[in-house]
Amino acid sequence: MNATRIFYDKAVLADGAIVEMTIWQLHQTTIERPPGLKYSLFFGRDGQRLVGYDNERGKGDHRHIGVLQTRYKFVSIEQLVADFLADVERINNEHDE
Repeated sequence: MNATRIFYDKAVLADGAIVEMTIWQLHQTTIERPPGLKYSLFFGRDGQRLVGYDNERGKGDHRHIGVLQTRYKFVSIEQLVADFLADVERINNEHDE
């Protein structure tokens, strides 16, 4: 992949859960990635992905909530991060109940 990492953040929460976000700026836009970005956002615990957002080649923009995978409409980096963190908070709160 010919890209430059433009954002990276990783946090380990008190319960051991991991929140990790990486966004790359591609050196060229592609049909699959018209904004010219590649991203991988992950939230998991005990070796299990609970929430994930990515735009893997061949699958386009999508998100994982547990075992369910659905399409995701990319609007902006800010919206992507906000949507991801909202899902992380919702799933994390469900886990605490």
